[in-house]
Amino acid sequence: MFVRRSAAVLAATAVISAAVMPTAFAADESPSPSASQALPSGLFGSGDPTYDGVWRQSLALLAQDTVGVKPAAKAVDWLTGQQCANGAFAPYRADATAQCDAKTMVDTNNTAAAVQALAALGGHDAQADKAVAWLKSVQNKDGGWGYTAGGPSDANSTSVVIGALTAAGEKPSEAAKGGKSPYDALLELAIPCDADGGGAFAFQPDKKGKLAANADATAAGVVGALGKGLVGEAKQPAVDTFSCKTADGTDPERAAQNGAAYLVEVLAKDTYLKSALAGAEDQPDYGNTADAVVALAAAGGTKATKEPLAWLEKNAGTWAEQGGPAAYAQLIFAVHATGADPRDFGGTDLVQRLGATGPAADASGSSVAPGDEKKDEKKTDDTEGVSVWWIIGVGLVAGIGIGFLISGRNKKQQL
Repeated sequence: MFVRRSAAVLAATAVISAAVMPTAFAADESPSPSASQALPSGLFGSGDPTYDGVWRQSLALLAQDTVGVKPAAKAVDWLTGQQCANGAFAPYRADATAQCDAKTMVDTNNTAAAVQALAALGGHDAQADKAVAWLKSVQNKDGGWGYTAGGPSDANSTSVVIGALTAAGEKPSEAAKGGKSPYDALLELAIPCDADGGGAFAFQPDKKGKLAANADATAAGVVGALGKGLVGEAKQPAVDTFSCKTADGTDPERAAQNGAAYLVEVLAKDTYLKSALAGAEDQPDYGNTADAVVALAAAGGTKATKEPLAWLEKNAGTWAEQGGPAAYAQLIFAVHATGADPRDFGGTDLVQRLGATGPAADASGSSVAPGDEKKDEKKTDDTEGVSVWWIIGVGLVAGIGIGFLISGRNKKQQL
């Protein structure tokens, strides 16, 4: 493992390591922008965007587009305005008029998420192409990507970039560096069927080169190995069962099926995934469970998604309220991938709830009734940015010695 040394990411780690479950923290304990720094009106969520502004904005816009809602123009403009001249995106730039410099902590994950959102919305080819060019410029020799440019490749970062390449009309298999494609990097992180955790993806090898099964990395790896993005999309025809079968190490499709088999096995124990955060091992990991649903659907296992999706429908409400736009987006992706209705998720309209965390959608495509867009502002936003911790936390915190934070993607909930 390695330590991400940037000040911004280390600060993010301090936030993550202090957080376990949303119910364990008072609202006034959350980080928030200074009183003198008002948040942009086009930004989704009202929590501190320092570490996840672009991520949560990208997921929110992508989720709205996925369900046929036309996002507010100022929300899209805010996202495009965050891009640096070299094409990369930082998590948040309070002053987007200032040029990015060596101190601007850009990263692959926020950049790849922005590409997926902009490509889906259409009309932003120039920005998306520039971002893709930057991503290619920082690709590692093993074909993959780390969270920051030059960092060791990890399954999550490589997978989210694969999704960006696909969204931009590129073929990930042809995005090679040193003769290695992103799929080669993912396959190096796939655990053989006859090993402990067989079928799963590891986030990264440990210091001795050993691979450890990681549910979050597996959910991401399955989607990435299939060449898909955050939305996932269900594969047809459906697959009734998954099994782990030894492959020759050159078949991403087989690796994805093996990863799906691992997720099914883990989910069979409780119907949901648990946090790997030290001290919270018995706590549900809502975000990672949603990601697993997307992964299984993408691999064709719609049948296997029924129980974990039903569990989320019954239990994820409070988590989503506290998680804000990224949390609602994750649930929308999961529901959409299974063919269910995100406007009626256990009686909750996820689309309306997401819309209420940001600027009112364009009336020509909005499902949010006038006046409803601010209805949920009373909720606590101390856990905004649920999904950003998927990318920052998993390897970062492990490298520092705090332990893996898998999925929850939430400052207060999990990774």
